[in-house]
Amino acid sequence: MSLSDALLLPVVDEDGAPFWEYAARGELRVQACASPACGKLRFPPRPCCPHCGSFASEWRPMSGRGRLWSYVVPHPPLLPAYTEQAPYNAVVVELADAPQIRLAGNVVASRDAPLNSVDPARLRIGAPVRAAFCPAGPDGGVTLVRWLLER
Repeated sequence: MSLSDALLLPVVDEDGAPFWEYAARGELRVQACASPACGKLRFPPRPCCPHCGSFASEWRPMSGRGRLWSYVVPHPPLLPAYTEQAPYNAVVVELADAPQIRLAGNVVASRDAPLNSVDPARLRIGAPVRAAFCPAGPDGGVTLVRWLLER
């Protein structure tokens, strides 16, 4: 078993499955209410719009650009499988085209780089980032959204 096989991967549920399907195609999309009177974005995905109560939804493409809203470097790593990759970061990214939407992930040097590939001293709140898509897991069955620092 490789190190990436031991890391925690998301559980794909019915509501969030389209997010992961789009990520596997290299697209960042966010669920939105499909009611013409509402149309608001929502994340995490859910069956009912929290704004108007509609069950109609669609998945809107995002640019994949954002900014670091928050980050942490866990000391020590919280789980044994992550020890080899310390120090690594865990970040929250605010999407540029949907500031009310924030996604968790990691800033890495390239899409398939290890979690510790970016020196934590380079991270700053507000730093511009862009999405990168990395197949993960034993069979590459889940594509993670990771983040690259913009220069």
